[in-house]
Amino acid sequence: MARAAGRADLPLHGGRVPAWLGRRMTRLGAVIVEAIVHEYGRDEMLCRLAHPFWFQSFGAVMGMDWHSSGITTSVLGALKRGLAPLTGELGIHVCGGRGKHSRATPAELLAVGTRTGLDGEELARSSRLVAKVDSAAVQDGFDLYLHGFIVGDDGKWVVVQQGMNGGARQARRYHWHSEGLDSFVDAPHAAIEGRGQGIIVNLADRRAAASREGQLELLGSLGPDRIAREVVRLREPEAVPVPPAQATLPHLVMPGHHDVRPENVVERRLHGALAAAADRGPADFAELLLVPGIGARTVRALAMVAEVVHGAPCRFSDPARFSLAHGGKDRHPFPVPTKVYDHTIQVMKSAVRKAKLGEAEELAAIRRLDAEARRLEATATGPSVAALLAEERTRSAAYGGRSVFGWEPAITAERPVES
Repeated sequence: MARAAGRADLPLHGGRVPAWLGRRMTRLGAVIVEAIVHEYGRDEMLCRLAHPFWFQSFGAVMGMDWHSSGITTSVLGALKRGLAPLTGELGIHVCGGRGKHSRATPAELLAVGTRTGLDGEELARSSRLVAKVDSAAVQDGFDLYLHGFIVGDDGKWVVVQQGMNGGARQARRYHWHSEGLDSFVDAPHAAIEGRGQGIIVNLADRRAAASREGQLELLGSLGPDRIAREVVRLREPEAVPVPPAQATLPHLVMPGHHDVRPENVVERRLHGALAAAADRGPADFAELLLVPGIGARTVRALAMVAEVVHGAPCRFSDPARFSLAHGGKDRHPFPVPTKVYDHTIQVMKSAVRKAKLGEAEELAAIRRLDAEARRLEATATGPSVAALLAEERTRSAAYGGRSVFGWEPAITAERPVES
């Protein structure tokens, strides 16, 4: 993947992940990682985590607030819990986290080194350098408060860390990837998310090499008088050169509004997924659809999970679309349909378990579901986003709808539905 994957604005959003959702995120996150590693390998999984668009969509399909900075904390927490029992099998270790957990990262990496034979000291040094670059060398107005370090048994790693600008009510997420990393201080980022907040001092930019060298010269040999004269000279307008334009990255703008609106979703992709679920569901999931309680709604959710597993990077420009699989904890776009969510986990776990035993048909059916969605999206038609959300809310109680506000009340005279 490209080292610069894009930018996005992430509005700060308060609240905590309720335990009932956290447990489900842990299970679904872990089984999605298992599927990706089985299909594409561990290196590809690390590449996905280094891609900010995919990362946001991954969090959205797990029922977290689709647009907010909270996805970063909740996804890393879910992976840390869910992958811990699977480290021996997958060879992926998730360290760090938010606040005090971020400060424990070096010690956790030393422990990983002891278990795997990796150089834990070097991993800990990498962790500290990454944090120092994004907190000191890149002065963009965001104070780091979260640091996650994901490392494989072969020593390849990804760092996802996040800073906060309380005054602007914005967060910025920074993605690092060890693949192809030659220098910590010469354009090292795989991606930086977040809209510009004015002038940014980025000493990690490749074009800042002369500045870094000049600073070392000033500090090491010229003394305080010369430094003072240089500062005065730089403050004179005619002496300040025009800086080169900063590199432009694809820019994902996460809006401040919490509700999902039609403009937040690429509708042709949504219609492709809905059509694929209707087309492939009866063909590939016939036995599943005969299980009481499981129906077309679960297959629709599986179509979106399938894209998270198999989709190309360009398909994650609208993370809101993935929230239509399992809703959101704050009732946006609709309450979490817990019955559908549990059935999704059930199907994915069964498919992965059988694939490990050499019976890959169920996992192949999920792959076909994604391929069919891409094939149909050029011609498929379907309900508008508004109509789809209205239907979901009407049926929410029957789907086991739940949010931080509690269970959704039943609507009178509601017809039975299958999830």
